[in-house]
Amino acid sequence: MDLLLTTESNDSSFGLVEQARQGVNRAKVDEVAQSISLTDKDMARILNLSERTLHRLRPEARLDSNASERLLLLENLLTHGLGVFDGRAAVLGRWLRVPLAELRRQTPLDLLDTATGFALVHTVLGRIEHGIYA
Repeated sequence: MDLLLTTESNDSSFGLVEQARQGVNRAKVDEVAQSISLTDKDMARILNLSERTLHRLRPEARLDSNASERLLLLENLLTHGLGVFDGRAAVLGRWLRVPLAELRRQTPLDLLDTATGFALVHTVLGRIEHGIYA
């Protein structure tokens, strides 16, 4: 059973790598942002782009692999968060903006500018999901 989970996880990870390499359409940025009311400023910081660059991109333009990967990581994080918060996007959106002791009094959103930050936020969501949130 563990081997099956590992294989499925690896397949998912390779899928993310391939999507990131191909580039994600700029329109997806707006779709993800709107799902939990993130601003262009929030999205630009998460994607490691300037707001000006983000605004200049046409909806059909493809993001580079780094920005694409960050967008896909954000999408996975939001899927996890929506699962934890029973599909309530507004609750997830507010939670992302609350400083948490587990994150050294930073908001989850503040940490989403690094891959390690994404992992830390996933860990906190996992703790909430399993009822061990301190």
